[in-house]
Amino acid sequence: MRILRLKDVISQTGLARSTVYKYIDADSFPKPVPLGGRSVGWVESEIQGWIAERIERRDIEAAR
Repeated sequence: MRILRLKDVISQTGLARSTVYKYIDADSFPKPVPLGGRSVGWVESEIQGWIAERIERRDIEAAR
């Protein structure tokens, strides 16, 4: 299991920092894991799953 910091999440998803937190507030993005102090990270497999869901949704919509 690997924990990603925000810059890695941004790099993998292509989202801006503000968009990541907007999606978290809307319950449509994986929640960060507290790492101590003010540090947070995201579980890599959850981020990859979120990306896979977006691809799957795109493919389903394209098939319509």
